Amino acid sequence: MKTDTVATRGSGAVRRVLEAELRAARARGEHQPHVVDVGGGSGGWAVPLASAGCLVTVVEPNPNALATLRRRAEEEGVSGSITVIADDSDALGAHVADGSADLVLAHGLLEVVDDPALVLAALAAAVKPGGAVSVLVANRHAAILQRALAGRLGEARELLAAESGVLGGGRETVLRRFDAEALRAQLIAVGLDVISLQGDGVVADFVPGGVREEDLAEFELAAASVSPLRDISSRLHVLARRPA
Repeated sequence: MKTDTVATRGSGAVRRVLEAELRAARARGEHQPHVVDVGGGSGGWAVPLASAGCLVTVVEPNPNALATLRRRAEEEGVSGSITVIADDSDALGAHVADGSADLVLAHGLLEVVDDPALVLAALAAAVKPGGAVSVLVANRHAAILQRALAGRLGEARELLAAESGVLGGGRETVLRRFDAEALRAQLIAVGLDVISLQGDGVVADFVPGGVREEDLAEFELAAASVSPLRDISSRLHVLARRPA
């Protein structure tokens, strides 16, 4: 029997929110919630969600990532529950009907697209009234803190001053990072109601070896929604709902 448990590695705070959203979708009568994973990569979220009983559409342009996704799906016996669309996020509206998804994921996507506002508008259009959009992004304050603690104060100062939250001159693979309030504002701007805003990876990058994984996971879950700990986490996670 399928459950709402999404068995991914790490990202416990994110996983907890998504499991609650699956339960809410099923309570609305969606026995096989439709999840759209935009920029879904090699299936790190898509395969566990399919295993949890969802019908998943993955939009991803990278052929190597899609090959890994298909292999994972076959190994887990969920190939029939995953639809693959080999295209960029900009083409989402051409492949996914407006108002057709119970849950839309954009994890690690907004940092690399040309126009985050345009992509967010497409995500908001794809989700059903009452459904939700899950956004996971790199946190600009964490990047500043990590460099400062490593003694790279010049880079930390540059990041502090940079509106985009990235180092100039093509020294980084991302185009931008976000802080909590800027991310919240962008979601509100496309008509979504922000339900939760939490951190992912609050202290995991700083904890020394020897700490029990279970203890670390427990602390991460407890700290994820506590500001200012949330605001210095490696990533920020928002769940935003389309008004019914």
